Amino acid sequence: MTVVAQAAGRSTARRLAGALHRRPRLRLALLLTAPLLWLGVLYLGSLAVLFVSAFWTTDSFTSEVVKVWSTDTFRALLTTPVYRQVVLRSVAVALSVTALCAVIAFPMACYTARIARPRLRPLLVVAILTPLWASYLVKVYAWRLILSQGGLADWMLAPFGLSGPGFGLPATVLTLTYLWLPYMILPIHTALAQLPDSLLDASADLGARPWRTFRSVVLPTVLPSVAAGSVFTFSLSLGDYITVQIVGGKTQLIGNLVYSNIELNLPMAAALATVPVVVIVLYLLAVRRTGALSSL
Repeated sequence: MTVVAQAAGRSTARRLAGALHRRPRLRLALLLTAPLLWLGVLYLGSLAVLFVSAFWTTDSFTSEVVKVWSTDTFRALLTTPVYRQVVLRSVAVALSVTALCAVIAFPMACYTARIARPRLRPLLVVAILTPLWASYLVKVYAWRLILSQGGLADWMLAPFGLSGPGFGLPATVLTLTYLWLPYMILPIHTALAQLPDSLLDASADLGARPWRTFRSVVLPTVLPSVAAGSVFTFSLSLGDYITVQIVGGKTQLIGNLVYSNIELNLPMAAALATVPVVVIVLYLLAVRRTGALSSL
């Protein structure tokens, strides 16, 4: 009986495998069911709950959430000058970090992908990835020590009669740039490594100078990768709130307002949390035209 049952089981498995082989769409649907359920229920569902809770109100006396539909929270978000300033400041910080990462990452990626010896290139990529293995808090507190009064920044700038930026908005931008720089270097490194030498040789043979080659050959090839890296640097900077708490001094960003309102005014915290989501969606739509999403 056992042998018969095993043979029947193998036969059933073969028939099932044959049926899945003949129906690739069914096979694909079965493979994607679990991750799509996770994405739809947990991720998109939580975003939906967050957006819905932004339309509730809060009891001014007990701070309890009252599930009464109202647009007062979004009206306050749009009309209160403090909220508008924080939103604009957060977007400006994210754009500044993205721009600095692009400026710093390009020469580093150019060296690691085109100039360094082939044997050294894997080691350089590992060196770029090494900071990502360290704890987020360790890196931020290290920058707090560097930027503090009498710290490493003051010591290095003292011979020039200067001092470090201290704690504030510049320190926040500098720290975030350090944190997310590898996410910009790696896509650019990959694009430059895949750039055919024949294109550069053809440009030189046609009489193009180095700047013209960079502008007409290298930059159009690398631009989608820069945009792909900017998706990470922009979104991670826009939603960050720990760095600004540690090195930002009195600076306030969206994340700080969400954190401070999460217990006292949950609908306002939810409304503020929808702002980065909307901004990032608009940013993704903007960079989609560059082909960046295909480079992720």
